Amino acid sequence: MEQSRPQARSSSASTGGGVGKPQDSGLLTRDDFDGGPVSIDEVDTGLFLGNLTAATHMETLRSFKITHILTLDSVPLPQHILEASFLTTKYIQIADMPREDILQHLEGCVDFISAALAQQGNVLVHCYFGVSRSSSTVIAYMMKRHNLDFLPAYELQLKLFRRMGCKIDPSCQRYKIHRLRLAGEQMRKAKILPQSFHNVVRPDPDITRENPEPIVFRCRRCRRVLASKSHVLEHKPRDRPPSQEVVEVEPQPQPQLKAKPTKEEGPEQPSAGGPRMLEQLAERIRQSSLGSPNHEGTPNHCRSILFVEPIAWMHRIMLNTQGRLYCPKCEQKLGNFSWINACKCPCGETMTPAFYLIPSKVELSKAVQNVQTTV
Repeated sequence: MEQSRPQARSSSASTGGGVGKPQDSGLLTRDDFDGGPVSIDEVDTGLFLGNLTAATHMETLRSFKITHILTLDSVPLPQHILEASFLTTKYIQIADMPREDILQHLEGCVDFISAALAQQGNVLVHCYFGVSRSSSTVIAYMMKRHNLDFLPAYELQLKLFRRMGCKIDPSCQRYKIHRLRLAGEQMRKAKILPQSFHNVVRPDPDITRENPEPIVFRCRRCRRVLASKSHVLEHKPRDRPPSQEVVEVEPQPQPQLKAKPTKEEGPEQPSAGGPRMLEQLAERIRQSSLGSPNHEGTPNHCRSILFVEPIAWMHRIMLNTQGRLYCPKCEQKLGNFSWINACKCPCGETMTPAFYLIPSKVELSKAVQNVQTTV
C-alpha cells in the first residue's frame, strides 16, 4: 500500500528490529532501529540511494539538500521526519522478502522520482539497508530516464560499487570520474558548481599539510606544486599500441583536441629545421622516461596530456563551465578545463569533464628525497 503520511506512532515498546506493535490501521511503526552508519550516494543528478539511517538523520538530509524521500520498507519513517516542513514523502509498504511483488509499485515510484527531479529537488530512495528494494526502484527509474536495458542500468549503479569492494572508496579513479560526470551535469544546467559537489575539487597540495604525498608535479617555470600523484587520472592510449612512442607536441587549447601528424602520415616538413627535431627528440626522451618501468606508476599509461582532478588553485572553476588553467604563482598557462565538453588526448582517449595540464609545462618532483626529476 502507498501513503504519504502514516497514522500516529504507537507508544508501545518496540519489538525486535525496532518495529513496534501494529496500529488499528494495520501499519507497523518504528521507534528505534539499527541500520548501521549513514549510507547515501548520488547515483544520478539529484537522485540519492541510501539506507534508513540516512533517511532519519536530519543533518544528513539538510546537508544533501534532500527535498523528497521515497521509502520502501515494512514500516514508515518516524513521525518527526514525515512532518518536516522541507520534505515531501512517499511510503511503499513492502517487506524484504523474495516473494514480494515490487513490480506493481515501480511505475508510481518512478513517477514520484521524476516529479521530484522536475521540480529541481533532490530525492532520497531508501529501504532498510539501501541494498535491494531501493536499488531495484532506482534501477527502474534509470531504465526509463536514460532508455536503458536492465543490464546497462544495473551496471551503471552496481558495477562500480562492486569494483570498490562493496563500499565507497574515494581514492578509486572510476569513482572520481563518476562524481566528476555528475558534477559536470550540474554545471551544464546551473552554470555553477553546487555545494554538494564542492568535495570533487581537491585541496591545494602546495599548502603545508600533514603527511604530504612524496611525488608531485610542479610548474616548470617557478616550481610551484600543482598536483600530487593521486590527482592524476590515468588513461591508456586508445589509437596506438602501448609500446609505440609518443611524438606529440603541446596540445591545442581548444576543448576538443586533435592529434598532430605522426611519422606514418608523412615526413617532417623542411621548414621545421633543427630546433624542431631537437624538440621532438626531447619529447621522445620525456615520454620514454614516463613510460619506463622505473617511473612511478603504470608503464602503459599515456602522458601526452596529464588529466587531473579539479584542484583548489584552479581559478574560478566553480563558476565557469570551461576555461584556461594558469599557474597561481607565475601565471604561466598550464592547460585547460571543461566541465561540459569532452577533451581528446592525442592518443585518442577522451575525458569528460576534463582538467588537463600540458606535460611540457610541468615537472615531476620526488619531494621526500628532495630530488627533482624533469619530465
